[in-house]
Amino acid sequence: MRKSEKRNLYVHQAFRIVLDSIGDGVFTVDRNFRITSFNAAAEEITGVPAAEALGKPCYDVFKADICEADCALKNSIENDQSLMKYPVSIIRADGRKLSIAITASALKDQDGALIGGVETFRDPLLIEEPSREIPEAQSLEGMVSRNRRMRQIFSMLPRIARSDGTVLIEGESGTGKEMIAHALHRLSKRKNGPLVIVNCGALPDSLVESELFGYVAGAFTDAKKDKPGRFAQADGGTIFLDEIGDVSPALQTRLLRVLQERSFEPLGATRTLRTDARVLAATNKDLCEEVESGRFRRDLYYRVNVVQISLPPLRERKEDIPLIVESIIEKQKLTTGKPIKGLSPRAAQGFQDYGWPGNVRELENAIEHAFILCDGDMILCEHLPPSLPFQKESEEERDTGAFKTLRQMEIDALVGALERNHWNKSAAARELGLDNSTVWRKCRRFGIKPPS
Repeated sequence: MRKSEKRNLYVHQAFRIVLDSIGDGVFTVDRNFRITSFNAAAEEITGVPAAEALGKPCYDVFKADICEADCALKNSIENDQSLMKYPVSIIRADGRKLSIAITASALKDQDGALIGGVETFRDPLLIEEPSREIPEAQSLEGMVSRNRRMRQIFSMLPRIARSDGTVLIEGESGTGKEMIAHALHRLSKRKNGPLVIVNCGALPDSLVESELFGYVAGAFTDAKKDKPGRFAQADGGTIFLDEIGDVSPALQTRLLRVLQERSFEPLGATRTLRTDARVLAATNKDLCEEVESGRFRRDLYYRVNVVQISLPPLRERKEDIPLIVESIIEKQKLTTGKPIKGLSPRAAQGFQDYGWPGNVRELENAIEHAFILCDGDMILCEHLPPSLPFQKESEEERDTGAFKTLRQMEIDALVGALERNHWNKSAAARELGLDNSTVWRKCRRFGIKPPS
């Protein structure tokens, strides 16, 4: 091998070592956007091995939401400037969606000729300093979570709140859609204005229209005087249309006009009124499916779905159950004055194993039910609603008076996930919605080891 070839090989190896030592994901592309290098952090964040990524178009590897319409790498190359963008959604190799922050730049040779591009990216939820740990939990506007997806939502809410774009909040019943709406309003520039909440699913079709748009005197038999509708009441503030998927086709037409033109006519009126209300909407239905079935207008769906927030069900964020239980117990203690400290070991295990189809609302109702029946300092299974399939404590367990601390509930949740996944820490991390590193760290902290 010639000296020049040895030198080039050495430079290439050194370049690879440097790239792999960087904590951020880094990849380079040629002028056809085919990947020419892919470092170790890029492999870890995307779940794609470098050998599989090399030679492929970058959009085939990342499947990002900006690839087709607003590619940051393409824009940076064309405009010869570095671009930063967050959040950008990519699809990992395991099918999970991940929000990342990216920086893209043009890549030139020593003569200044364009040879491609380079992009660095990171998971913004990972702490940049290696000596610091990932936070145990993040709180925002009365909500608390250690779940990865929820923390991503928390990080985006202030940015979303600063805009006036319409927001669609999706999630099963009881997942906290109204709490997100309250948070968006309180974080917005409209926080001093009204927040008007309309449950579209709780009102009959005959009343929804008059509730939303109001009416003038004489519009119908009992209309003795003018009544402003909810859109008029929300002027300068926010209107939250809960269960928007339940509105009738006729009302969908009128809602479309309000969202397009910011104007409406009260029932019986001959003049048009304008509204300066920011619109938030929520649904527990799959609106895409409703559109395909013809039950929801496609044009209204696109108007409503300017920004989308999808809340995970409680069964997909079980690591939050100890936090939620502790928060609800503290609130109930203030309300009732009862000195209840926590859950019995069997009740705590039941909380972790149960699927909670009613989500956080069902969990909250269960603890409120227990506070009514419990006269001691520990919630037992017998104090919980009979609809919950929890096995009641034995006499011996009741006599011990033991209850589970937040720490013990967290340990039990982690051990339970590890046992269900045959002590595969990566699989347990996926079930709990945590990073692999978080599960490894917790196992070391709590001294959790697989049975010998």
